[in-house]
Amino acid sequence: MKIRAMIAEDELMARKELMYLLKAEKDIILTPHAETGEQLIELYHKHHPDVIFLDVEMPGLSGVDAARSILKREGPKPLFVFTTAYDEYALDAFDVEAVDYLLKPYDEARFQRTLGRIRKSLDHRKKKNSPEEIRETQAVSKLLIDDGERMVVVSPESIYYAVPNRKILEIHTEEKVLQSRMTLRELEEQLKGHPFFRPHRSYLVNLNHVTEITPWFNGTSNLTLGDKNRTKIPVSRQANKMIRAFFQGR
Repeated sequence: MKIRAMIAEDELMARKELMYLLKAEKDIILTPHAETGEQLIELYHKHHPDVIFLDVEMPGLSGVDAARSILKREGPKPLFVFTTAYDEYALDAFDVEAVDYLLKPYDEARFQRTLGRIRKSLDHRKKKNSPEEIRETQAVSKLLIDDGERMVVVSPESIYYAVPNRKILEIHTEEKVLQSRMTLRELEEQLKGHPFFRPHRSYLVNLNHVTEITPWFNGTSNLTLGDKNRTKIPVSRQANKMIRAFFQGR
């Protein structure tokens, strides 16, 4: 699958570096680049790229405002990768559902991880439009989960959180703790479309059951759930910004 990529960057050296890295990829097709937010909007409507690498701060309209403008149009939406030297724009990136946030300076290994996310997201979009994926999406109001030697039907809203424990995934629900052989990633995929979030690599949490967010240290925090145990879930520094944006409606 060929990927049409557009760069929106007013700094010449940063733009050249991105072009160099993207031209090395066989599945990437570069479209004309933009140097301002206004120019990005104009070029986007002409070339319809699959992904846009854009600087947050550009002359005139900012990269974030340009992305918001593009997202308002009808039809398929592009993926956004923000590139900036400042991490305080992470919430703005989350607001437009950016696929990644590249903090300058970044190395080639970090850039390759970004490309991996882009390819995975575009591949998922392609599969999502298939009849098989549509049928699966329509059938997620109930989950069939293994619990020991039996299979049980579970409503997503009844799940508080899930956490791996050795080779078993513990799924904590309103009624009991299910002992499943599925992975956390597999459960997360089945719950797409429901308000579940990975605040930490070892936890998947139903955000509808969060009652408190308590600051911890070094930019991290703890979530308190509304279950009978008032379970506390750790939140990583990176996830902390995103989860606060979710509850603030950003």
